[in-house]
Amino acid sequence: MERKNAWEKYPEGKREEVFTFAEGYRKFISDCKTERECVRELIAQAQQAGFENLDDVIAAGKTLKTGDKVYAQNMGKTLALFVIGKQPLEKGMNILGAHIDSPRLDLKQNPLYEDTDMALLDTHYYGGVKKYQWVTLPLALHGVVVKKDGTVINVSIGEKEDDPVFGISDLLIHLAGEQMEKKAAKVIEGEQLDVLVGSIPFLNEKDKEKSKDAVKANVLNILKEQYNIEEDDFLSAEIEVVPAGKARDYGFDRSMIMGYGHDDRVCAYPSFVATVEAGTCEKTSVCLLVDKEEIGSVGATGMQSKFFTYAVAEIMEAMGGYSQIAFNRAMTNSKVLSSDVSAAYDPLYASVMEKKNAAYFGKGLVFNKYTGSRGKGGSNDANPEYMAELRKIMDENNVAFQTSELGKVDQGGGGTIAYILANYNMSVIDSGVAVLNMHAPWEIISKVDIYEAKRGYTAFLKEA
Repeated sequence: MERKNAWEKYPEGKREEVFTFAEGYRKFISDCKTERECVRELIAQAQQAGFENLDDVIAAGKTLKTGDKVYAQNMGKTLALFVIGKQPLEKGMNILGAHIDSPRLDLKQNPLYEDTDMALLDTHYYGGVKKYQWVTLPLALHGVVVKKDGTVINVSIGEKEDDPVFGISDLLIHLAGEQMEKKAAKVIEGEQLDVLVGSIPFLNEKDKEKSKDAVKANVLNILKEQYNIEEDDFLSAEIEVVPAGKARDYGFDRSMIMGYGHDDRVCAYPSFVATVEAGTCEKTSVCLLVDKEEIGSVGATGMQSKFFTYAVAEIMEAMGGYSQIAFNRAMTNSKVLSSDVSAAYDPLYASVMEKKNAAYFGKGLVFNKYTGSRGKGGSNDANPEYMAELRKIMDENNVAFQTSELGKVDQGGGGTIAYILANYNMSVIDSGVAVLNMHAPWEIISKVDIYEAKRGYTAFLKEA
């Protein structure tokens, strides 16, 4: 079943809508490289689109009705948006769920040290990464530092033209004989992913002598003077080390985008836009953007937390009255596109792919009936009745789509948040955008694929 290339729908002279949408996304992932940055930016856009904070609705005792738009955020790292539909909530919701965390390096709580007149920051990698891909790149620091008095300092260093950047060194090829014989998983060890941040010693003005760990002392002096950060403040900081620089158009034809964090912001962004653009639908529309997917969806901001269920309960109460049976019906009757990326077919690594069941650049939104690994372990395996319904919606709205698996059987596998939402007896399927270089510092996506994803998500909200 060969799927057509979606670019055929947009011949030269009719591609403006694709490129305009892709430019908005390119700016989004250039500016939003952490979960907190994504949530802040999308809340700002949601407020401009008329969404109210659910906390304010509750405090005011307001009754929610058809057409009302509200959002709830959790600890600055999870976001849920609701557009109240025409039908009662217990008839179910149409949910677009995605995650906004991405593989990266995190600073340890006691990160700063000096060795041979070099100041470095110790890190712990987050999510599944090929560690050797993170060396010799310009890196930036993003995150927050929370001081003991509660002051929150937002950190973003390495993105402006006049900012310094940071990096992790690698062994020169001339001395790398033993290193080159190691397996790829061991070429760079986790404890070698330390970020070089300084090399000038701090001189004691009184006696003009170097103090102990003088380079570290100089870095601390800069942090204090420029950012009001002291060494102890690292204990209550959340600093992420990410690739420095903006996402870029990729290819002579500018048909692709190279950027950090496509997994999974390439699904989160069109999910958000679709929710805003779809307006008031028959069923309540939900855009759910969560944290911690890359490490198992755990913790208070992951999909396994109670945040979403608590938010739905509050929405139901504000619509006229919560009851457990009505809540159960609302969850059971809901339908979900668990929007996460798929591995794009790469002709350079064809041996791990099965061509008939692979995702391809330019062929639109991807549906994965199941994910998991080795016997579908850990997968949500969607029902064919649900897939048939989605096929009909996509075809009737002329949305380019394809189906995929994550590589050949027994080659590996992966998971998403789908199985967690399916625990509520919802109809759930994985869907998203194909990505090259998945989990690398710089990933690649097709512009027409993210545009078709937005169109498909919009059609789902309106017609499922």
